[in-house]
Amino acid sequence: GINFTCIDNNTYPELLRIYDDKPVWLFYKGELPGKERLVGMVGARNCSQYGRIMAEEISYKLGVHAVGVVSGMARGIDAAAHIGSIRAGGKTYAILGCGVDECYPRENIGLYMQIIDNGGIISEYPPGTKPLAWQFPERNRIISMMSESIMIMEAKKQSGSLITAEYALQYGKDVFALPGRVGDKLSE
Repeated sequence: GINFTCIDNNTYPELLRIYDDKPVWLFYKGELPGKERLVGMVGARNCSQYGRIMAEEISYKLGVHAVGVVSGMARGIDAAAHIGSIRAGGKTYAILGCGVDECYPRENIGLYMQIIDNGGIISEYPPGTKPLAWQFPERNRIISMMSESIMIMEAKKQSGSLITAEYALQYGKDVFALPGRVGDKLSE
């Protein structure tokens, strides 16, 4: 059930073609984004209940208005973003830092299967590639490329979410942040 496309193929997402650092190929389960509007939503794995609720609620409202959500399927904010979009009947796309045949984290296997039915699981890494730390910043660049804008729901000062925001700013995208409490580590 794993599909493949490359930049020479007409199935390669048009929205990626404009970037110099685009992936040469993509492996995917489900489908690739078409012409729908997409918003990236990322944040803390160890998020607060407030962050989780807001991620799910905002992605639900985006889905109701036919705006898809792109995230990384990590625990916490990413999972909540995918869940809200699915609950609304919207499209959601998970960009992985491993092969599409690897469900990481394993606890999200149910969500992984739902994403395949409501959008797609996508990676530039070949099947069988295990999740390694250096691959996740690369994954974050694809989240930024695919999204019209990026929403950072909660993030510490040293967060992978800020890597996604940096890529988004390089690509000329808007970056939004969920307001949090002053002094809260997840709102740094």
